[in-house]
Amino acid sequence: MTRLSDRISQSAFDGSRIRVVLLLDLYEGAQQRFLAAYEHLRNQVASVPGHLTDQLCQSIENPSQWLITSEWESAPQFLTWVNSEEHVEMVQPLHGCVRETRSLRFSVLRETSNIATVAAKLPKGGLQASPRVGDGVVRHALTFTVKPGSEAQVAEILAGYSSPEARVDDATRLRRTSLFMHGNRVVRAVEVQGDLVAALRHVARQPEVRAVEEAIDPFLEQERDLTDPDSARRFFTRAALPAVHHVTADEQGPGEVRRHALSYPAREGCGMTLARMLARQDELAAEDPSSPVVGSTIFQRDDTVVRLIDLRVPVGSDPVRALGVAGPRKRAVMARLVDTDVAGALSSDQDLARFLTRIDMDLITDRRAPDA
Repeated sequence: MTRLSDRISQSAFDGSRIRVVLLLDLYEGAQQRFLAAYEHLRNQVASVPGHLTDQLCQSIENPSQWLITSEWESAPQFLTWVNSEEHVEMVQPLHGCVRETRSLRFSVLRETSNIATVAAKLPKGGLQASPRVGDGVVRHALTFTVKPGSEAQVAEILAGYSSPEARVDDATRLRRTSLFMHGNRVVRAVEVQGDLVAALRHVARQPEVRAVEEAIDPFLEQERDLTDPDSARRFFTRAALPAVHHVTADEQGPGEVRRHALSYPAREGCGMTLARMLARQDELAAEDPSSPVVGSTIFQRDDTVVRLIDLRVPVGSDPVRALGVAGPRKRAVMARLVDTDVAGALSSDQDLARFLTRIDMDLITDRRAPDA
């Protein structure tokens, strides 16, 4: 295993196949309705690019417990589908049957198969080359837009709440919450030690957080009703901004580390390619002791690409490495992947500095648990 692999604790870009596990707890008496909805769903999923196979399983001990597993050629293909509006609408019939769900996603690292089966049909996609060594921290983000003209009010609300209790249970605790705005777009990034789902449920139950959510409701462009489980599910499904890559440098070096978020204006259909390019640049930066980038997390959904970076220098002092475009070739590649009305030509250092200023998000609040 290389040292570089040790630095990457999360990545959707390793080229391996993906196994998705969906755990479901059904309402009593909903089995037949659920099975009918699944039969319709699986025929649609079978035609999605990158989908290889899936299985529906029912517990032999508790008939209300079900398991859906699916395999995909690669993480980018799965993420493109699961984050699409088509998917949101496609799975809607299942929700009326399900009391609780839990989704888990894994890269396929090793496999053992019957020799005859393998000879008959080799699966598409590769295996993950080596295990990633993480720090036990799960990273996730939500993003949504507010009504133009309400940005200052929303920023004030989001900056002024009291932090919830960091401890969730013996195994899970909140480590950090960073809130940014860019125009009327809000990005809330969280770091959790332990179980992300347990932490999000814990936060949602806290009165100070509920008060903030209620206060910003009138300003949201996408209406929601958090007292309606279906409305809340739809909102948070559409607001999810998954982390597709995280890398940390071995040596942080001297100086104060500051967090920034850059909102890259990807061209239509280029979000995943842009995220992949930025991930590769951050891997190279992690190897370079002189790089000001201490850590980077890339969040991507469709053409929304946000790069959260921890820097040990002011963001404007090194625009090239802050943007992740070391070298003329990378500048040219990025120029093809982003909106030129925002980015400009990117042919000079002055162009890069202007572009950095335009995509650097405003920090609203950055809160860390005492021992994080």
